[in-house]
Amino acid sequence: MTVHFQPMVPPEACPALVLNADFRPLSYYPLSLWSWQDTIKAVFLDRVNIVSEYDKCVRSPTSEFRLPSVVSLKTYVKASRQPAFTRFNVFLRDRFSCQYCGSREELTFDHVIPRSKGGSTTWENVVAACSPCNLRKSDRLPADVGMFPAHHPYQPTVSDLHQSGRLFPPNYLHDSWLDYLYWDSPLDP
Repeated sequence: MTVHFQPMVPPEACPALVLNADFRPLSYYPLSLWSWQDTIKAVFLDRVNIVSEYDKCVRSPTSEFRLPSVVSLKTYVKASRQPAFTRFNVFLRDRFSCQYCGSREELTFDHVIPRSKGGSTTWENVVAACSPCNLRKSDRLPADVGMFPAHHPYQPTVSDLHQSGRLFPPNYLHDSWLDYLYWDSPLDP
């Protein structure tokens, strides 16, 4: 089937917010969004319910479809209990700020106990650090340079990361999404 978009409406301007079967977003950061193509496919495969629609339509030679703006999964997807250890998730846990000086620029990640001194790459030993602080600390222990993380590193839960993600809402939120998203004031500790 060939689908044609209405003039002047780029496809990327119409993503759909994806909710779990309990009507909560699958994730807050990154926000769970599907392209219009993936959303239409899920509708035709009967995997989602349409909750809200855009005013925009797509057309095939024989049909016209309003683009969904919010969909909910028909089957509940159980969230993972343990988030993956990734650089992004470390930054999210530490709220995108250097744990030594508070800067939000040039973030890297730092081993509190350096690997050269037996430290491991784990949630409990890695923090977000700006490049200048990371270079200043180098491969030394915190006590040796008087640099201690503002928050003790820990293994976050998925809920912890969702809470942190709510502090960083995306630049674009469609009005139809607002009833399903709960954003705190940005960057409050």
